[in-house]
Amino acid sequence: MMKKYHSPNLSRNQCGSSKVQTFDAAALPLVWSIIKQFDNPRSYKGFIKTCTILAGDGTGVGSVRELELVSGLAGKTITEKLDDLDDDSCLMIVSRIGGDDMLENYKSTITLHESEKDEHGISKTVLIESYVVDIPSWSCEEDTCYFVDTIIGFNLRSLAKLITTLASHTLQF
Repeated sequence: MMKKYHSPNLSRNQCGSSKVQTFDAAALPLVWSIIKQFDNPRSYKGFIKTCTILAGDGTGVGSVRELELVSGLAGKTITEKLDDLDDDSCLMIVSRIGGDDMLENYKSTITLHESEKDEHGISKTVLIESYVVDIPSWSCEEDTCYFVDTIIGFNLRSLAKLITTLASHTLQF
């Protein structure tokens, strides 16, 4: 899976990276149920003020959403398209198709996997998010990747906190 989905071919003016977040094994269905909500990214992405579905039903391939960003970011809106969503392989691919932010030709791929069991027979859920983006003419590869990595890292930490909260409430009942 890693080589198939998370090893993009970069052009000379692009950069990309991958971020990894782990969760308890029982969390895979829970994590996937949140990740795949193309129409509700605000559940764990704190930089999004609103999400409006412009095309499609918001849950299927081809759906388009407009995200209004919180103030303080380099841009006010991003328009994204859901390129692929596969429940069987826990795969989601989203492309930026418009907006006034700096992330030209941004494409994100998210996959979920169960890790190998450890010596105690316990496995974890592993989320991998990789991306490719054009490097703005006024920036460099390091700064562009640092910016995107910071946003993704924040989102993944927020997701981990949400999953921990939801999982603890589920276990209480």
